Amino acid sequence: MELIYVRSFHNANPFTIRLFSKLRKAGIKIAMEIPTYPYDSEYAGFPLVTRLGIQVDKVFRKTLAKHVNAIVTFSDYHCIFGQRTIQISNGVDFDSIPLKKTVSKNTSVIHLLGVAEVHYWHGYDRLIEGLGKYYQNPANTTVFFHIAGGIWKSEMHDSQHAPGFYELINKYHIEKYVIFHGQKMNEELDELFNEADFAIGSLARHRSGIDKIKTLKNREYAARGIPFAYSETDGDFDKMPYILKVPADESPIDIHRLIRFYMELDLSPRKIRDSIKNLSWKEQMMKVINNL
Repeated sequence: MELIYVRSFHNANPFTIRLFSKLRKAGIKIAMEIPTYPYDSEYAGFPLVTRLGIQVDKVFRKTLAKHVNAIVTFSDYHCIFGQRTIQISNGVDFDSIPLKKTVSKNTSVIHLLGVAEVHYWHGYDRLIEGLGKYYQNPANTTVFFHIAGGIWKSEMHDSQHAPGFYELINKYHIEKYVIFHGQKMNEELDELFNEADFAIGSLARHRSGIDKIKTLKNREYAARGIPFAYSETDGDFDKMPYILKVPADESPIDIHRLIRFYMELDLSPRKIRDSIKNLSWKEQMMKVINNL
């Protein structure tokens, strides 16, 4: 064994330090991926046990970083926890992600789809409130927002971060336009993508103090061949013609703008998928291997 690639679970502690130390003494190179950085603020509002775990991580993270050859990051940081970084993009396994079926554009109905384990930084409340304001006036285009994935209870009701989904839905009386599917996988998830017209990425990464990030979800959407919206800075997608960038603030999403953008878009799922061929995991891992 010459190389180990490790994804950090924010669990720096004496055990992981001893493990990494033994591996390095055996001549094994270690690349440790930290997918989101900085990450401390993401744990605001989490259970006490989880927050205590992060305090342990804070104590030992710099020591752990000394026992790796490099930290792999999807950010622009050249140094993390005192260790040099290798900057790559979040990779895509194209073989495991089916291409969305091409569907005829319907000018009277648009189906939006958000797929995530939903946390406050996804900002879906902004989209829901945007829908509420949109439906305050007669609408020529019917817009549905489908959410697939587990949702933290704090997101369903008013929290320290944002209005709750239920409160917004009830306030604007848009119960039939916001559809919760729960967790979906395999064929069920594929079917949701086939029926969707436009996907929703993270709309509030600014809430966790992050402005630049290369999320896996953005890459999965593109691999599916579906256009999508997000608010952060992502150098792989910011200038793509199928991307709708929304403001990184607390304003409701402008549904009229989203509709106009979608209606003017003319790209097949295949063209969207082909635009990210360079983001395959094979190409990204070669960057790691060549820089260790």
